[in-house]
Amino acid sequence: MQRDGDGWHELTIAEAGPGTRYGFVVGGQLVPDPASRSNPDDVHGLSEVIDPAAYEWHDDNWRGRAWHEAVIYELHVGTFTARGNFAAAAERLGDLRDLGVTAVELMPVADFPGRRNWGYDGVLHYAPDASYGRPDDLKAFVDRAHGLGLMVLLDVVYNHFGPDGNYLHGFCPEFFNPRHQTPWGAAINFDGDRHETVRAFYVHNALHWVEEYRFDGLRLDAVHAIADDTSRHIVEEIASALREGPGRERHVHLVLENERNQASLIAAKGSSAGGASAQWNDDLHHAVHVLLTGEVDSYYADYAQAPAAAFARALAEGFIYQGQASAFRGGERHGEPSDDLPSTAFVSCLQNHDQIGNRAYGQRLDRLATAPQLDAAYACLLLSPHVPMLFMGEEFAASAPFLYFCDFESELARAVTAGRRKEFGRFPAFGDEASRARIPDPAAVSTFEASKLDWSERGGAEHAHRLALIRRLLMLRRDQLVPRLAGGATRGAHTADDGFIAVDWQLNEGSSWSMSANFSARTVQRDLPENAEVVFASGTSAMSAGRLTFAPSAVWIGRTAR
Repeated sequence: MQRDGDGWHELTIAEAGPGTRYGFVVGGQLVPDPASRSNPDDVHGLSEVIDPAAYEWHDDNWRGRAWHEAVIYELHVGTFTARGNFAAAAERLGDLRDLGVTAVELMPVADFPGRRNWGYDGVLHYAPDASYGRPDDLKAFVDRAHGLGLMVLLDVVYNHFGPDGNYLHGFCPEFFNPRHQTPWGAAINFDGDRHETVRAFYVHNALHWVEEYRFDGLRLDAVHAIADDTSRHIVEEIASALREGPGRERHVHLVLENERNQASLIAAKGSSAGGASAQWNDDLHHAVHVLLTGEVDSYYADYAQAPAAAFARALAEGFIYQGQASAFRGGERHGEPSDDLPSTAFVSCLQNHDQIGNRAYGQRLDRLATAPQLDAAYACLLLSPHVPMLFMGEEFAASAPFLYFCDFESELARAVTAGRRKEFGRFPAFGDEASRARIPDPAAVSTFEASKLDWSERGGAEHAHRLALIRRLLMLRRDQLVPRLAGGATRGAHTADDGFIAVDWQLNEGSSWSMSANFSARTVQRDLPENAEVVFASGTSAMSAGRLTFAPSAVWIGRTAR
């Protein structure tokens, strides 16, 4: 290969057509292409030449969907079905469309070591993992979703590489910046010497998934772990590239995970420029989790004092922490004001892969909260002006846990298992070695298998009840709320009184949207808005003289025209 003045090495080989296996010899070691489109024999094997134009698409008329229509369903390809691949997942897309879902979000699929992984240990960012199928299988999944009217979002990891299979340290040390240290070592070089090429690698990766695979958007993992001191954050650069590229012809969305609650990285109300479409709203999740379970360990401590009031504020304003001091963070001020953000800038949920999988036994919320209160919380979530998200199986109260699993080589696998069990040692329930030894081994095949959904459960009474409720709520959302949500709702007014909450938003077409819910154990009476049209009511007594009696776990949602 010939080296040019900028450090690039190049060799053109006419015979290297689709299907050709290749690699690079660096320092005597044969390594895969860091921008490989396919690595059939895993992350240490040879790369494969792929013809990106070979797949015959059927979605040429697809222009995506507006963000305010989004109802997101997060899934892990390997555990969503028994077969655990793209083709099997595609067969279930009709069920999601019928449920009322409008957007499917795939947990990361970039090539990771082994055959079992959450996806956050990816090292070949341009190649779909071979354990899920061929690149064309992923395209067929997206194609099928579009045919059903579903958007498809992809979770991507731009803050670190996995611990096994990343060869960039060896032959491109400039890819990392030792000035910034992270839990994974030196940070990816978004702002140090020769950072332009690194930034281009990730901008083009975002475009790769959206243009070549026709994804409708991306979810950027852990933006708070990206070190970038330049004047233009890499998130803004990616948002601009998507907006000015594929976004000129169809709807393309960018969603962030960001513990810092940086409203400045999200597009403001009425703006067609700026940053991301939305952010995962951890504040809302944490507040409602404390309200439903009483758990106050770790970061839940910041929401322990008045969880109902915190939940009401999250519904009304999005972020709870908008610059206040956080006890969990040692008194550090946390977050930025979210006044200028539309309600649809917040992706809110009761469960997601992190909040289930980071528990020692991967229990879902149904195992931790009572059904009546949980049903009330679903009504508040799915009929709020936020963008709601469900985690796979949540819609039928799946019994399968979602455990942490991986498939590393033996020495690394043992270290990960020991580290995970040590991590839980700070909790009283795992204070002795015997209790920690019972935590499922992430490296065991059985841990992965236990996390797979059992779709036959949907016929059971408990599961069918939840499924019917979610369908009904999403139908009401589609018919009653979404047509009035273009541009999002205004920041809401909210009150809370010892477990009773009330929130009121102004919608863009001039009406108001009101929500009241009783999470206390007592019966509560409250006045309701005059001339309100009832959208949903559950567990309430009859209205009398403009007042409604709320039994425990009762919810009332209505709309008043202006």
